Amino acid sequence: MKTSFRLLLIACLALPLLAACQKEEKKEVAAEAAPLSAPKTSDETAWNAYLTDVIKRNLDGVNGSTYVYVLPAAESPTFQRDYDLMLEKSVGDMSRGILEGNLVAFGSPNSAKSADLVIASFAKVEPATMKGVKFIFIGDAADSERVKAAVSASGVNYVFVEAK
Repeated sequence: MKTSFRLLLIACLALPLLAACQKEEKKEVAAEAAPLSAPKTSDETAWNAYLTDVIKRNLDGVNGSTYVYVLPAAESPTFQRDYDLMLEKSVGDMSRGILEGNLVAFGSPNSAKSADLVIASFAKVEPATMKGVKFIFIGDAADSERVKAAVSASGVNYVFVEAK
């Protein structure tokens, strides 16, 4: 009876250690996976997977919440409604302020519209109110400088990832 009890106790104590090792192995495998490429189509599922991959690869220094703003493709029948709703949400979030250690990311199959959304969202943000916030713009290089100009006064740590 004592032997059975001891074996059961050892198994119970060893199980969490084994599970932790397996989680570490999974993390290492995930970290070694090749980055996804930007989809060549407007497929929302493919874009969401791509943007998620980019954001996960850029979480260093982030220890808080993640705010992600994704627009559908411009040819989507609900694009204007989606844009207006996203604009309302992002303007509200940015004007309230994002705390240090959090991440803000914008991306879309339409880089120019995503850049427009960023610029409108940061139009009323007070200078130096987002120090320590990581900001990622995922889009075309042609839009990066205007996005950077719009967000730099807020004090964010600007990161550009070219969608390629």
